Formats: sequence, structure tokens, C-alpha cells
Amino acid sequence: MTSTITGTAGQPTTRSSRSTAVRAAAHRIRHHILDMGEVQGQGYVGQGLGAADILAVAYADLLRLRPSDPHWEGRDRFLLSTGHYAIGLYAALAEAGVIPVEELESYGSDDSRLPMSGMASYTPGMEISGGSLGHGLGVAVGMALGLRLQGNDARVVNFLSDGELDEGSTWEAAMGAHHHRLGNLLAFVDMNALQADGPTAGVLGIEPAHEKWASFGWFTQRVDGNDVDALLDAVDRATTAAEAQGVPAVILCDTLVGRGVPLLEQREKAHFMKIDEHEWQLCRDQLTAGFDGTDQA
Repeated sequence: MTSTITGTAGQPTTRSSRSTAVRAAAHRIRHHILDMGEVQGQGYVGQGLGAADILAVAYADLLRLRPSDPHWEGRDRFLLSTGHYAIGLYAALAEAGVIPVEELESYGSDDSRLPMSGMASYTPGMEISGGSLGHGLGVAVGMALGLRLQGNDARVVNFLSDGELDEGSTWEAAMGAHHHRLGNLLAFVDMNALQADGPTAGVLGIEPAHEKWASFGWFTQRVDGNDVDALLDAVDRATTAAEAQGVPAVILCDTLVGRGVPLLEQREKAHFMKIDEHEWQLCRDQLTAGFDGTDQA
């Protein structure tokens, strides 16, 4: 038996239909990312592909939005702390109808509303300008507290990276969120194990990450961040716990840089990728073949 829940559009949906919708959205998001990456020939394509399932869960299932009114006061706020992941967020915003899909072609170009690093002043639906890592969660805590003081029941969702767990400001914010009992705050951490200077474990070890977050009083889960069903289950548990316990929630998401495109999953220098001109169509073909379940060989 499948349970019936209320989806983001306000209509009852089954659990299986949610999963199907999110998987399809994630696939389209990945195609958008490849299309945008080809405009510049390089960029943070790998991070976007790896985070696509998380972004799809957020924008196709979780967030309460009005695409035609990005500044609607009742909207849930999605804060991209990792500004260099903007290529993924633009794809998700296009899927959500906040920006036109056709506008993605302008990615990173002069006078574009879609710069390579996210800027809130340029892009509809971009809540903060992500830059130096470690700032997003502090902003999210202040925003969640402010919304509660205003009597606004909107949720704040903060997307941050495992590299940001190297920053003391992240842990100060984590303490503050628990102190203020911010049950309206949910964080996703992309645990892709890679930073600009090398593997996360080699730059500064952050494990055991689950135990650290739990010790700060957060409702903590760790899941496969490229498994849509696992992500949906985690989000459902997190939102239920937040309401019942009045505590912030975090989902640690183990992801693979370049997910969905075997050619890029195997790249050694994956933080900022340069992809040759002849490889882009091969990437699309691999992505399509993987989604259709056909042999990629």
C-alpha cells in the first residue's frame, strides 16, 4: 500500500509518484547543467551533476514557491552557501519555472543574470550571494529566526558543502540554531569528499560528521545523496522531527562528483572541469543511456 501525502503543489500525491517526478526532474537538471557547461567549455559541472538529486528533491518536492513571484513572503527560502554550485541551482530554478529554460544559454556570459558564481542581486530565486565558504548557515540561522519572529511559517533550507565543515563559522551557526530551537531550518550537506585543494580527508578531516552534528543538537541523518528515494525518506523524517521536537535538521548527503556521466565520474581533476569540445555530446549520450537503463558501453 502506498501512503498519500500532500505535495508541494498542494495536491495529494503518492510516494511513488513523488519519486518518479523527482527522478525525471533530476535528469533534466543534469541535461541543463551540461548545456550550460558547454557554453563556457569548463566550470563546476561535476558539482552540479553530483548535487542534482538533492536539488531536484528540493525544487520538485519540498519547497513551497510561487515561480511567478520569487519574492513572495510565504515562500520557503533555499540558500546556496556554495556559490560555485550556481550552475546546478540555475538548472533547478529553470525546472521550477522561476527562470526561463532558454535563459540558461546565457550562463557565464557578459550581462547575463546567471554568473558562474551565484549573485542574489542578479538572479530571480537566488536568496544569497555565495562566495567565501562558511557564511551560508549563519545567514540561514538569522533568516529562520527572523521568519519565526514575524510569525511566518516558511522554511529555510541551506545547501552547504563538506568543505564548509572546515569553517568555525559553520559550527557557531550550528550551535545558534539549536539554542534558538529553529525547527524551521533544514540543511543539506554535499559530502562529495572533494575540495579545491584535494580530497576533503586530506585537507582537513571532518569525520565523524554525523556524530558532530548530533552532538550540536541537530536531528541528523546520513544518506546516499544520489538515491532519490533515500533523500525523500530523509526529508520526510526531518520535517516530521522538526515539527515534533522543535530542532533544526541536517541531512548529510554522500554524492559522487559528475554523477550520471561515467566519463566525468572518472576525472581526476574534478573540482573545476575543462571538457573538450568533442566530449559534450558523449556526456549527454551517457547521461541519457544511464537514465533509460540501456548499456553505456
